[in-house]
Amino acid sequence: MQFIVDFHIHSKYSRATSPQMDLENLDKWAKIKGIKVLGTGDFTHPEWFKNIKEKLEPAEAGLLKLKNSDSETRFILTAEISCIYSKGGKVRKIHIIVFAPSFEAVEKINVQLSWIGNLKSDGRPILGLDAKELLKIVLNISEDCLIVPSHAWTPWFSIFGSRSGFDSIEECFEDYSKYIYAIETGLSSNPEMNWRLSSLDKITLISNSDAHSPQKIGREANVFDTDVSYPAIIDAIKAKDSKKFLYTIEFFPEEGKYHYDGHRLCEISLSPQETKKYNGICPSCGKPLTIGVLNRVEELADREKGFKPEGAIPFKSLVPLEEIIADALGCSAGTKGVEKEYKNLIEKLGSEFNILLEVPPESLQTATLPEISEAIIRAREGKVVKDPGYDGVYGKIKIFSPGEQKTLLKQKTLF
Repeated sequence: MQFIVDFHIHSKYSRATSPQMDLENLDKWAKIKGIKVLGTGDFTHPEWFKNIKEKLEPAEAGLLKLKNSDSETRFILTAEISCIYSKGGKVRKIHIIVFAPSFEAVEKINVQLSWIGNLKSDGRPILGLDAKELLKIVLNISEDCLIVPSHAWTPWFSIFGSRSGFDSIEECFEDYSKYIYAIETGLSSNPEMNWRLSSLDKITLISNSDAHSPQKIGREANVFDTDVSYPAIIDAIKAKDSKKFLYTIEFFPEEGKYHYDGHRLCEISLSPQETKKYNGICPSCGKPLTIGVLNRVEELADREKGFKPEGAIPFKSLVPLEEIIADALGCSAGTKGVEKEYKNLIEKLGSEFNILLEVPPESLQTATLPEISEAIIRAREGKVVKDPGYDGVYGKIKIFSPGEQKTLLKQKTLF
């Protein structure tokens, strides 16, 4: 069975997260988006875990569903943990996703981690714990758990981050590196960028939304063709099996907020080549630039751009439907007009992923305005203009040039 999974989200108990991030809203938006399996996020938080146990019940092996509901949405137990510690003469700040197969495993993990830090303080707890030691704790509790470094390239909190990371998986996890089967590419990188490192050839690349509001789930995701169960999904990841793990759904990495180098306060955005010209210093204020993902990939890569290793799992780059509609209408996402047309398309054509990936052009053209159908088709084909994000500022993906929508509408009407 082919289905879509988003493993990495946050609950309402995480900082800077929508109060609507509860199980009922997540179930609702999973259906709207077309997501079959969704991470619970934040299982280390006592209140959220209590919520999970009260409102979810076992479904297929290792998966959960809403109690007293015929919803087809399934949940998988996941949490993100922030490890901040010193190693090799540097302060390391590494975010890690933990996958667990059962309530029992989570309870044991939470007990041991509560001895190290305050799990109540945040849905994504900060622990003074070496990432390698976290891996040891989790695998000693259950070999069926999976540890995945989160958003592997972001500058501040990741395994390869320019500000606090390492140059290799082995440098971080040492003799436990053999238990790292996957990394999360993050919004600011895509698989093609990661393929430039031969050291990652055996590593499965997964993509997730890291959503802080229900509407953002699935902005990156994974497509599987397996049994819908925890063992089947985890086995497909560990084996890097392209017959079972079909592809990942990606942002255009330029839209991520750390793709380019830059300095947000000075509104300075620079390519790696430009950063080199300025010796890593902001040309406006003289302070160090935040070195972004593209530059960091260039630093560690041992292959040219465009290389594709044998056995690599493919990917598809998409633009979220709300952003496509907003661009086509020439307004901002989140406005009433965009919301109305989004609902119209979902009602007529099914889930967001079905619209973005599957609905034929002629069906799009009969269901919506010509500029919106044209925008969806262009986004599928990668015909977009990219303005890269930098230093915490999201990038912009544009489909139309200024005024082109009106010209297109007039041409279609005349025709």
